[in-house]
Amino acid sequence: MTDTPVLSVRNLVVEIPTRHGLLRPVDDVSYDIEAGEILGVVGESGAGKSMTGNAVIGLLDPPARITSGEILLSGQPIHNLERSALRRLRGKKMGMIFQDPLTSLNPLLTIGDQLSETILEHLDISQTQARKRAIAALEEVGIPAASARINSYPHEFSGGMRQRVVIALALCAEPDLIIADEPTTALDVSVQAQIMALLKRLCRDRGVAVMLVTHDMGVIAEAADRVAVMYAGRLAELGAVREVLTNARHPYTAGLMASTPLASQGRKRLRQIPGAMPRLGALPTGCAFHPRCDHAQDQCRQEPGPTLDRCDGRAACWFPIGADTKEEAQA
Repeated sequence: MTDTPVLSVRNLVVEIPTRHGLLRPVDDVSYDIEAGEILGVVGESGAGKSMTGNAVIGLLDPPARITSGEILLSGQPIHNLERSALRRLRGKKMGMIFQDPLTSLNPLLTIGDQLSETILEHLDISQTQARKRAIAALEEVGIPAASARINSYPHEFSGGMRQRVVIALALCAEPDLIIADEPTTALDVSVQAQIMALLKRLCRDRGVAVMLVTHDMGVIAEAADRVAVMYAGRLAELGAVREVLTNARHPYTAGLMASTPLASQGRKRLRQIPGAMPRLGALPTGCAFHPRCDHAQDQCRQEPGPTLDRCDGRAACWFPIGADTKEEAQA
């Protein structure tokens, strides 16, 4: 047993050079994920959620690149590895579950061939043993008649079953970390619940650390242990799910919660956050959220929002909800 987190992200910055200047889709982001823990990363489109996950697993599309900060996998730095070394880590130490399972599966190969190929790439076992492992992986994720369905092609599965196959593919080489990028968006509600229950069970049974990227607060409430709320490339709030969802301290988090049906019960219309997230190339001065914030004060308009280590440790806000004074907000 070790106290070292499976994943540690430290002051991560990702930049994209353009002819109009440098864009920062990920700006000074830090968090840990422990073994057996699900960290939900939530925010609007363009908040930097998927970009952070892609940086961790080494799938940034050029010209995007990590320019500062660290990414540690079980205490070992991986942010500065060559592409070939990162490719060897993917599958063996890190797995990825994408939003659309059809983008993860080769339509020309059977499910069994794809699972066996991944297993053989990362584990020193025979073809026969790899096939047995592939069948066991399909059984573990709830594919009925796995020994027969292993010879099927992706198009022969429903959307929910394809997503189960993708989860099996991500887990078949027994990685320590799974990054799940909007894994239930394309599925209906009942199948979403089944997939999230499956992911939670596998996380607990195997002790895998999971980074769950989503825009759905309901998925976060149901599946995650802790939640990281992102806005305009930065962390707005980070904490235990129950504390953040029931007692949000950042105005952006509070706005997200108020816009959900559960939080707006009894009202004819859902609440909404006015305006839209700013473009990365046109961020306002001061805190990026201040033009949409009912709590904004002069300091918010003039100074960049604080990082978590400069405020109360949970909400990156100069005047978090529940703090009565400036001194308390910055304590």
